[in-house]
Amino acid sequence: MEAKDDDHGAFMEKFLLLPPPDDDPSSQQHQLLPLHGLTFAIKDIFDIAGRVTGFGSPDWRRTHAPAAATAPAVLAALAAGATGVGTTVMDEMAYSINGENAHYGTPANPCAPGRVPGGSSSGSAVAVAACQADFALGTDTGGSVRVPAAYCGVFGLRPSHGLVSAQGVVPMAQMFDTVGWFARDLATLSLVTDVMLPPAPPAAAERPSRLTIPADCFRILGSSVDDHTYEIVNASVAKIFGSDAVVDNSNLGDFVSSNVPSIGKFIVLDDTSASSSGVPALSAISHVMRLLQRSEFKTNHGEWVNTVRPDLGPGIRERVQEAIASQDEPTMEDLHAVKTEFSSALAALLKEDGIMAIPTVPGAPPRLRTEAAALESFRARAFSLLSVAGLSGVCQVSIPLGTRDGVPVSVSLLARHGADRFLVGVAQELYEALRDEAAAVWGSSP
Repeated sequence: MEAKDDDHGAFMEKFLLLPPPDDDPSSQQHQLLPLHGLTFAIKDIFDIAGRVTGFGSPDWRRTHAPAAATAPAVLAALAAGATGVGTTVMDEMAYSINGENAHYGTPANPCAPGRVPGGSSSGSAVAVAACQADFALGTDTGGSVRVPAAYCGVFGLRPSHGLVSAQGVVPMAQMFDTVGWFARDLATLSLVTDVMLPPAPPAAAERPSRLTIPADCFRILGSSVDDHTYEIVNASVAKIFGSDAVVDNSNLGDFVSSNVPSIGKFIVLDDTSASSSGVPALSAISHVMRLLQRSEFKTNHGEWVNTVRPDLGPGIRERVQEAIASQDEPTMEDLHAVKTEFSSALAALLKEDGIMAIPTVPGAPPRLRTEAAALESFRARAFSLLSVAGLSGVCQVSIPLGTRDGVPVSVSLLARHGADRFLVGVAQELYEALRDEAAAVWGSSP
């Protein structure tokens, strides 16, 4: 379908999904629902009963029947009083972080015109940024909520892996697939988080006792290092938490090298990508995750791709073909060993009440139609950051800091698996200081 100017090309289809009717019309209970009066958009990867889930591909839509049931994540939002307003454009088969779709068009980034919106949940992020919905559902396997949130200047949460049901969601790679969401403000993000996550006992701690702000992760910003994001985060943490929390600026790459015994062979195997990110251990973590993701994608969709031979857009086509043709080298046992060791190491680092701060992405959103080699270099650096939460399964929230030189800048906070509400609470406590520090440094409004 053609993109419409008023929605920035965010939507595949616009329609209304209404909350369940109140059995008692005179009751005010509906008005008391936590998401009453809010609207939400839905990535075209979630099943909606009676509609064909498109997975970003006309050929997928053509070869699949309408869904028999609606995904639980969508039903949860409806049951909490929100109204669905349509499905959104996504990258084909969720296999990109750019947000460009050769068939349905690229949603226009409201925060950075002329630059990509980020993918694969591009339309969902754009719908929120363009005020077409109060929040939106997306999915994040390798970065597909965090990246478009960062590029479009909105908040995005990748929850702890496995906490939110992915039933009724077309799988990309189940080992990493998560259902996430976007919002323009933290109050809405927090409301949606409470609705979408399973009930949990109150957290043991409300404030972090330790904040890890690894210097090497911010050096991945490369040519954008003069944006002073590292200094902004450190100053904000000192302002809000002072001596109540220990700040650790040690390199995350050194921690990984020392605490993930199986990573060594992958640093050697992935030395080209490592040199592009500047942090060999993090590049190796990224390499392991991408190999595991590729293997699961092949298992999920190899037969369909080989049978249908879909017309895939540039970039996606090559990535899918590489995945389908791949062999399990190195062994799955070696890859899973790294994943297990890394998850344990990060859990030990974060503990119950620790927070880590890293850049969400390694710089400004790439310009539309950037040449492939430059995009691949940027993608490699991005995944060395995105794979920290991806491979370990911890939760991560992307926070917009404002704009610098006309483009959005963000930072992410991470917390242990299952500490999602704690993470959002820390983000709420820290956000005003981050916003004010950024405005003071860059001389622009957040």
